[in-house]
Amino acid sequence: MNEASLTIGKVARQAGVNIETLRYYERRGLLVPDGRRESGYRLYTPAAAQRVRFIKSAQQLGFTLNEIVALLRLRVSHKASCGAVKRKAEEKLQNVRNKIAGLKALERVLKELIHRCRAGATTEACPILKSLDLNGQGDFKMGKRGVKP
Repeated sequence: MNEASLTIGKVARQAGVNIETLRYYERRGLLVPDGRRESGYRLYTPAAAQRVRFIKSAQQLGFTLNEIVALLRLRVSHKASCGAVKRKAEEKLQNVRNKIAGLKALERVLKELIHRCRAGATTEACPILKSLDLNGQGDFKMGKRGVKP
């Protein structure tokens, strides 16, 4: 250990996260302490805060922790190409597009059910409740890519 080593609290403050986040990342193998004091306190290199900020940025783009592990490996590999990172980003973009398509389909179904609803009618005649009661046998079905009217 050198004098530049940081405690978990200092890394957390520099990265803008709480200590439990760092402990969780450590359990997941995303962050490894540089060592420990005799008292057992974790010590990190100054680069640890930057690594945590990288993880948080990747999460904001929708990458899962498992995907971030792969990105971190690519980040430190001198043999990896930017093309490998690009492919991971393209896969994530396609995943986002699929989710958007599913949400749009869900929106269409909900709009249709709301349109059919007569607010003054009793709940016995409510098309929204009837569709939910039919357990997938009604006017809409959940498909792999979302709701299908």
